[in-house]
Amino acid sequence: MRRTNIVTHSGRYYVVREDILPEAIIKTLQVKEMLRRGEAATVHEAAERAGLSRSAFYKYKDGVYELSELKRERIATISMDLEHRSGVLSKVLALVASLEGNVLTMNQSIPLQGYANVVISVDISELTGDLTALVETIRKHNGVRKAMVVGQG
Repeated sequence: MRRTNIVTHSGRYYVVREDILPEAIIKTLQVKEMLRRGEAATVHEAAERAGLSRSAFYKYKDGVYELSELKRERIATISMDLEHRSGVLSKVLALVASLEGNVLTMNQSIPLQGYANVVISVDISELTGDLTALVETIRKHNGVRKAMVVGQG
């Protein structure tokens, strides 16, 4: 049975059959699995058992995941119109972080007529409360004219 993995590059994801992946990628996944299951106490021990150098493991560990690992992430995309004044965006980002949301990406337009559109992608898998409550809290924040969910996965 062939396993399928997802490999990330510059924010883009690819589904790649395991049999065509380089050996270092496969061994990196093995090391991560050993650590997750508690079969090895340290990266050094797991890498040694898999026949992979620690430097190769650290090179690839944040860029390769099994498909089942990625399913645990829940990502929401939120679009906001924010007043163009100092501190508004940073306070909104701090608010998201305070509720255990993790901002993954952010894109801001050039301000027009005193407002800038900001779109953020947020990992909401650890969010305190639900997404609706987060967006409502953002909407009530001083300097926010509009906030709404434009995508969720």
